[in-house]
Amino acid sequence: MNYGTRIAELREHKGLKQEELAQSLGITRAALSHYEKNRRKPDFEILTKLADIFGVTIDYLVGRTSHPAAILDSDVREFVDQLELSDEDILRRFNLTIDGRTLSEEEAKRFIAFVRMERMME
Repeated sequence: MNYGTRIAELREHKGLKQEELAQSLGITRAALSHYEKNRRKPDFEILTKLADIFGVTIDYLVGRTSHPAAILDSDVREFVDQLELSDEDILRRFNLTIDGRTLSEEEAKRFIAFVRMERMME
């Protein structure tokens, strides 16, 4: 599903008119119409506002997932909860890798920060 259809469906499901949603986003009704018809792509700020208004993830808005809420496996959630940015021992013990390469301490910190930011957006 494309982002325009998803935005329109979410708006209609919430019982909002284009004018009402556009106003809450701080854009014109015409701009929202362009998004819903896939004529223009919303920027990150608008996607973030839409996700907040509808209580969904940005991935859901842009059609990358069919799950409206972020879903983390319980083992992954527990693992991330145990990590602290300053705890090098935990980072070494778990030996985080991506594409067969061990994450550097800085990469692991960015990964943790990403997950925490994603959770704040829930």
